[in-house]
Amino acid sequence: MIEIRKLKISFNSHVVLSHVDLTIENGDSIVIIGGSGCGKTVLLRSIIGLIKPDAGTIRVNGEEITRMDRKDLFRIRKKFGMLFQGAALFDSMTVEENIGLALKEHTDLSADEIQKRVQEKLNVVGLPGIEEKKPAELSGGMKKRVGLARALIMDPEFVLFDEPTTGLDPVMADAINHLIIETHRKFNITSIVVTHDMSSAYQIADRIAMLHDGRIIFSGPPSAIKKSELTIVKQFVKGSGGLIHGFESS
Repeated sequence: MIEIRKLKISFNSHVVLSHVDLTIENGDSIVIIGGSGCGKTVLLRSIIGLIKPDAGTIRVNGEEITRMDRKDLFRIRKKFGMLFQGAALFDSMTVEENIGLALKEHTDLSADEIQKRVQEKLNVVGLPGIEEKKPAELSGGMKKRVGLARALIMDPEFVLFDEPTTGLDPVMADAINHLIIETHRKFNITSIVVTHDMSSAYQIADRIAMLHDGRIIFSGPPSAIKKSELTIVKQFVKGSGGLIHGFESS
């Protein structure tokens, strides 16, 4: 379980997250939505300790991570995999080297065992036999799949997805959504997905949480968000109008 309480994060004088409360149960598939610049990615990165909050707490399976030392934080991070928005592959490395990097750095596995596990994860994401290719040889959708294989390589409890369908055509975006659903079910992981794409949110989510003005203004199943009476939620879900500052019930 991940428990976020009264989280506040600011950069200089700009407050990004002001009072975030969110509980993510083990095995959940939760989607965090919100307008551009609302702090979705900042929240995601704070969950794995890449950004330190100004105030508040984040507990992962009961352990408070915001004040952990470097050693303990690395231990917690091994429970997580992350698919970054642009896949964030190293251009100078092969696919196999990109995916296997964490195993090479953090385990004592032999090169043969690492290669075997890389092949297994490539099979999971539907890309067998591309171990020797470089990122420059891959399409955008393939890069996302390789990024997911890398996120899964340490057999994490939690996988974070930062805008997984951004930059993809509708067909490939739908394929990535289904892959996220399949990996969530197959590996019984907790999925935390940041997106502004409501089509993706409806497909992936057991629960949707919406960020606005630095806090969570809605949390519930996809069926409930469609019925929300909050003006800002309705505008976002329907894609109509601009996101207003603040929100009110209509």
